[in-house]
Amino acid sequence: MTDRAAAADVCLLLEGTYPYVSGGVSSWVHDIIGGLPEIRFSIVALLPNDASRRRVYQVPANVVAIEHLNLHEMRNGWPWLPRLRPFFRATELYLQNVMQRGSLDDVRGLVELFAPLRRRLGGDILYNSYASWEMLLNLYRRSQSRSPFLEYFYTWRALIGGLYAVLLHELPPARAYHAVSTGYAGALMARAAVETGRPGIVTEHGIYTNERRIEITMADWIYDTPYASYSVADVPRNLKDLWKDVFGTYSLACYQAARQVLTIFGGNQKFQRNDGADPAKMRVIPNGVDVERFAGIERHAGGRRPTVALIGRVVPIKDVKTFIRACGLLQQQIIELEALIMGPLEEDKEYAEECREQVRQEGLEGTITFTGKVNIMDYLGRIDVIVLTSISEGQPLVLLEAGAAGIPAVATDVGACREIIMGREGEAQLGAGGVVTTLTSPKATAEGMYKLLGDPAFYAACSRAIRERVRRYYDKRDMLAAYRSLYEELIAAPDAERPGDRGGRSGRRAWRA
Repeated sequence: MTDRAAAADVCLLLEGTYPYVSGGVSSWVHDIIGGLPEIRFSIVALLPNDASRRRVYQVPANVVAIEHLNLHEMRNGWPWLPRLRPFFRATELYLQNVMQRGSLDDVRGLVELFAPLRRRLGGDILYNSYASWEMLLNLYRRSQSRSPFLEYFYTWRALIGGLYAVLLHELPPARAYHAVSTGYAGALMARAAVETGRPGIVTEHGIYTNERRIEITMADWIYDTPYASYSVADVPRNLKDLWKDVFGTYSLACYQAARQVLTIFGGNQKFQRNDGADPAKMRVIPNGVDVERFAGIERHAGGRRPTVALIGRVVPIKDVKTFIRACGLLQQQIIELEALIMGPLEEDKEYAEECREQVRQEGLEGTITFTGKVNIMDYLGRIDVIVLTSISEGQPLVLLEAGAAGIPAVATDVGACREIIMGREGEAQLGAGGVVTTLTSPKATAEGMYKLLGDPAFYAACSRAIRERVRRYYDKRDMLAAYRSLYEELIAAPDAERPGDRGGRSGRRAWRA
């Protein structure tokens, strides 16, 4: 593996995931790479900074390079260039659109402006030059924001700094580019498609814009303008609107640049359409698991306590506290209950400690065990029910892995959980593979667990149904075959038109004119 990629077949654009963060998306990436050894992959890992580089996966040999794009760090670059004011006036027009729901045209315009200067631009010019300061003041005046300028300044630096990083990174050569989210990775894919003429695709597990909207709406670190009246006509744009609009721009640009817009289950497609995806490009390729491997797990019955498990990172989005409360309620009916919380505790240490304290306060130390990150193959043989209390999910691999082993689930009605447990429209009716519950409801979760553990006939029917559903519709071999065919098509595709191939002025001539 080299620092600078030899020409790869497919370049994966990964924001905050593989190979440095564990989880469902990272496991999916690892399966794709390992399952297609004939494809040469390179990776651009988009990270907040250099501090996030401890690998948690052993990267397969068909990854020819891993490069790092630090979103919040920038080289100094040259201290000065001639004719900066015309450059920033042109940049300003595109950035104004980006910050108010722009499109691929705006990303294309910025690519053409930045390309001839890429090796010279850096923080000294983009952040600290007088011409950049003039541009920032103009953007603030035109923003119609009533937020204090200082708050606007830091918001602009955070948002546009990430975009600058995407525009300045030297793209590794590849026959195709595959973003595994929209956001900054999607913006980089849009740039790659525009700049290289090679095809790009995007696969969404969760919908990036929706997840960012939730985070931004709940964020207490973003200044929120106190409204002077409740008149709709008087409500100003605030900084939270700015964050949402910028990510909306990246999403739309990514969709417009992509040859195909993929997702892992049909429920995501309505959100993709709402964010501007062309239905003609949209496609579903479900997650898949090694059915035979998990089906072969020996189940240990008799002589042990009924066991339920939440498998996932101990972070707020998994709502582990609801699981803990539900176990407390369930223990009132099943005294000999064993509950496992299986997943990394390091990602949000404060939340993990709050969960531990909750276990202590509810007197569940003898019932609930935090295992940390483990090999779930060592545990599935003795788990009776898998539980997910998440407030957001894509298509959880853990439900598929447990389902292949015949373990029913209790899961909140998010992402593809209902499809996995109850079946998709148009599929053979195999029956329920568990219980679907409402969000943030310890009572409903406890009732779902008790329904399975307390009714052997219902449990057996759910076990048969989930095992057969996963076997029919979620086999990893089908997923790999679909991506192999798609990659082969993209690799063989001819180059598309690039900016420099078009008639008219190039980006360099446009701003120098």
